[in-house]
Amino acid sequence: MSKHHEVLFSPETVHIGFYDPALPPVLRMDSGDRVTIHCLPAGEPADMHPDRSKVFPEQWEVYEQCEQGPGPHLLTGPVYVNGAEPGDTLEVRILEYKLNQDWGWNLILPLFGTLPEDFPNLRRLHIPLDLEAMVAELPWGMKIPLRPFMGELGVAPPPSYGRISSFEPREHGGNFDNKDLLPGATVYLPVWNEGALFSAGDGHAVQGHGEVCLTAIECGMVGTFELIVRKDLHLKFPRAETPTHHMTMGLNEDLDDAAKQAVREMIALLGEISGLSAEDAYTLCSLAVDLHVTETVGGNKGIHAMLPKSILNS
Repeated sequence: MSKHHEVLFSPETVHIGFYDPALPPVLRMDSGDRVTIHCLPAGEPADMHPDRSKVFPEQWEVYEQCEQGPGPHLLTGPVYVNGAEPGDTLEVRILEYKLNQDWGWNLILPLFGTLPEDFPNLRRLHIPLDLEAMVAELPWGMKIPLRPFMGELGVAPPPSYGRISSFEPREHGGNFDNKDLLPGATVYLPVWNEGALFSAGDGHAVQGHGEVCLTAIECGMVGTFELIVRKDLHLKFPRAETPTHHMTMGLNEDLDDAAKQAVREMIALLGEISGLSAEDAYTLCSLAVDLHVTETVGGNKGIHAMLPKSILNS
């Protein structure tokens, strides 16, 4: 019978700004179990709310006690899934996301973002979140509906990589910043190390495709996941699905190359699940697959390709 586990944030369970295959797990669980993971907002101490009482005490403890990696994300984990071995796939079913703070922050940072040449000055906003109405109240008077999701979902990278930044999404997953990965979606991550070593974090209250100014509304979040080891699925790159769509991903410094990768991955997926030839799959991609710009600011830019499942059932 499956169990439900919980991982709270603390200096013992949070790592800042990196994935590392040598990082010891904070929890061991069986395939098919569920886990609720509590996550602190990403960012530096200067990004936190000026009213210190609005910031979790554990956040300051993490800053004081945990080693700072090259990235800005506070990740909870890793979680070791029994039976996961290199070559397997970790199926991550996203069951629930809940905001755990009534504020978030947004940043324009010099030399970063999609238009660094146009916006050379630092601007940091602290934005109130109405958790009952599920809207953000923007400083210029607009209200925007919240659509919470985790920006970071990843396993430990290949051992040969060693410790890597949490900033660039890669074949281990990581900083997808993909607003379509909501509860009800499933992410498939290639396993590179024994136990998979899954971590999550980088809560976003709301974000547009692109995340163009560098950040979303960054916030604390709680996520519940079902983690399943797939011995029958051997991937080299992450994939996902929503209740209505199949999704493939492309990640590259060049957005054109990211688009090519997402399309190639979709062609391969169509061959696997429907038996289509590469030419037929390529044609179907042109007729029925939508390419979305996931984000343009995370080191490796993202494109995700979306195919309606209904097309394959017609």
